[in-house]
Amino acid sequence: MDGEIALHVWQLRLSPTLTYCLPVLSGQHLLFAPWRPGDPLVTNRFGIPEPDVQSSDCIEAAAIAMAVVPVVGFDRTGNRLGMGGGWYDRSFAFRNSQPAPPWLVGAAFAIQELGALTARPWDVGLDAVCTESDCLINNGLNP
Repeated sequence: MDGEIALHVWQLRLSPTLTYCLPVLSGQHLLFAPWRPGDPLVTNRFGIPEPDVQSSDCIEAAAIAMAVVPVVGFDRTGNRLGMGGGWYDRSFAFRNSQPAPPWLVGAAFAIQELGALTARPWDVGLDAVCTESDCLINNGLNP
């Protein structure tokens, strides 16, 4: 969406043994709803498709093992730029006080790599960034 890499092809190739979730807006945070290709989607208030489920059927951010996070830009220390709404930062804010799961992996094109980004106190860093040509792991964290 608007500069973030689309993950549709990747989503369709995931092993059926994995529980794959899509983000769902809930108040000012994201919840994560289990989803399989063909499951119904609805358009949220930002025009982004999300699973058509009740909040009670969703998973809290702290309960997932890994989140693939779309980025608009990233640097080699795990800082990211998103769309500017703060959804991922608010949803994973607990990671700033306790480096714990989920493992946060940015998905981007290599061309989206920027020089050093200035992190704000509320920014939540990435553990790794995967592009079409490389996978960069933030060595400062121990996933």
